[in-house]
Amino acid sequence: MISVGILTVSDKGSQGKRADISGDTIKEMVCRLPASVVKYAIVPDEKDVIGARLMEWADGGGVDIILTTGGTGLAERDVTPEATLAVIEKAVPGIAEAMRAKSLEKTPLAMLSRMVAGVRGKCLIVNLPGSPKAVRECLEVVLPALPHAVDIIKGRVTEHPETSGLHNRSG
Repeated sequence: MISVGILTVSDKGSQGKRADISGDTIKEMVCRLPASVVKYAIVPDEKDVIGARLMEWADGGGVDIILTTGGTGLAERDVTPEATLAVIEKAVPGIAEAMRAKSLEKTPLAMLSRMVAGVRGKCLIVNLPGSPKAVRECLEVVLPALPHAVDIIKGRVTEHPETSGLHNRSG
């Protein structure tokens, strides 16, 4: 069972002025995996607050994946990618690339999204957009790869099945 944390980044949401529909969309979709949501919070668009929560959850050991929503655009207060980049140890650019590529099929505005993904300790952190529609589109693309990513990060899988044995050949 994969443990998931959902971190919604929204000034209005953190003040109780906006319902967290994107967070609800993530909760609904991760149920397609063998996963359970074990952490959930709404924080304001503040780099230090976002980074502190990401570190707390990732370093605590109880969360395999943190999915953030919001704060990935071009507005002045959109700082989720910067907060994520400040705390990850390894970037996983293919995740964000795949989400942007799929979203570009729907709208040219997808190229303005600054989503990032990476690993801190034994935890995968993935930034998702703030709109529920975009969250759904992006998660549909990456959801199938997340269990394998967790297995690799946790050390349960060290090689891809189609390449196993290649490193053991001599000459």
